Amino acid sequence: MTQRPLIHTLDATAADFPARLSALIAYEPAQDASIEKVVADILADVRRRGDDAVIEYTNRFDRRRVAAAAELELPASALRAAVDGLPDGQRTALEAAAQRVRDYHQHQKASSWSFVDADGNRLGQKITPLDRVGLYVPGGKAAYPSSVLMNAIPAKVAGVPELIMVVPTPDDVRNPMVLAAAAIAGVDRVFTIGGAQAVGALAYGTATVPRVDKVVGPGNAYVAEAKRRVFGVVGIDMIAGPSEILILCDGSTDPDWIAMDLFSQAEHDEMAQAILLCPDAAFIDRVHASIARLLPQMPRQAVIARSLSDRGALIRVRDMAHACDIANEIAAEHVEISARDPQEWADRIRHAGALFLGPYASESLGDYCAGPNHVLPTMRTARFSSPLGVYDFQKRSSMIEVSRAGAQVLGRVASTLAHGEGLQAHARSAEFRLDP
Repeated sequence: MTQRPLIHTLDATAADFPARLSALIAYEPAQDASIEKVVADILADVRRRGDDAVIEYTNRFDRRRVAAAAELELPASALRAAVDGLPDGQRTALEAAAQRVRDYHQHQKASSWSFVDADGNRLGQKITPLDRVGLYVPGGKAAYPSSVLMNAIPAKVAGVPELIMVVPTPDDVRNPMVLAAAAIAGVDRVFTIGGAQAVGALAYGTATVPRVDKVVGPGNAYVAEAKRRVFGVVGIDMIAGPSEILILCDGSTDPDWIAMDLFSQAEHDEMAQAILLCPDAAFIDRVHASIARLLPQMPRQAVIARSLSDRGALIRVRDMAHACDIANEIAAEHVEISARDPQEWADRIRHAGALFLGPYASESLGDYCAGPNHVLPTMRTARFSSPLGVYDFQKRSSMIEVSRAGAQVLGRVASTLAHGEGLQAHARSAEFRLDP
């Protein structure tokens, strides 16, 4: 039996490197037919039976005894109590993180604008927040208060009047940090439901759960499939893949730091990806030694080991410019540039969910409290998409106000083009406004 490697070691100058890199970063999420059918059936049932279906699935999957839909909503007092009941250290950390996230996202707010052209026409763009947004928050073992902050705060900064959070509470167990985060972030209502049934309730609305305009937030395979299916009925943020970290290092950073940064993503799950690009072969050897020494100390050792062995890599490159070229090909979720002059190399990076510059900018700070959003594009989607932000909770409407003089100019142009397309009513509509 071939022994599994601790982590792959690759040479970017080798002839077979492009093929090996392509195989390493390839990720095709398995489409489980059974999951697709279960989710489709649940969504159809929620759409048809509303609260009754939500109660039935909540009792079945979360082992609860809910008798009436009103029991699913937590009162505001429960959220305030969660904040008051936190140890001082946790409360202070949550509030500090929330303030930093809020301050950062304030810079993203868009404003309406307009201008007047030479013919007196006023053209512009009106910015409007979404009316109501649904936030899915995992419960049980995967309870992440940081995700509450990252999803809720941009929505509130955008001006969303009503933010509805759904979070499962298996066996009636509530996570106090998640509820406290909801209160601190400004969540308006919280329902203790999860799974595909929660996504369906948000998308279609029930007598108890209000229908939203957009659903955001992470979840398991059933939640992801549900979000995929309701897209178009409501908006969604994204369908996220496994977490990724790509580190570009010139060999000037403590190898233990680099090893632990690789671990920080590998510990998410077995499909997470952690890659180092470095021109210094001796430094790569030191990082490999750090991985071997530090891995047995990690509580999530088994998950990290499988992630590194399956999808992790230490890659020697010609130089840092070469590392940047490869980074643009990978287009990773998180890109750390741990180098003496990180800005020089950051200027060469075109595709990344988030950039972390310098040896002290660990990705973990971005996950919790640096300020920028930690909801980031994965699976090379950073080539065409961006982190979650205020702009995801604002709509843009075009504004067109035409003067009499403007109608004479624009009307003739529109008439000509409309006739060319065979749309005579369009042409006549413009022609009616022309002066004799």
